[in-house]
Amino acid sequence: MEQINIHAAKTHLSALVEKAAAGEPFIIAKAGRPLVVVSPYKAPAAPRRAGFLKGQIAVPADFDQMGKAEIEALFGDKI
Repeated sequence: MEQINIHAAKTHLSALVEKAAAGEPFIIAKAGRPLVVVSPYKAPAAPRRAGFLKGQIAVPADFDQMGKAEIEALFGDKI
């Protein structure tokens, strides 16, 4: 990762920001000592929309009991 001193970063800020946005992060240093990492911004994923399948699927009223007989046959009264 490229390291740039503050003075050079101020002088070439536009070009450095373009490189970082293109996926090339860099380090800004002061007197050769690394201070910060500049990297591309990653936007958060789109929020999930609750209820977007409403009316397209049906959940049976007894969905929590489905397969109960088969499970009891496999595991007995251990559940």
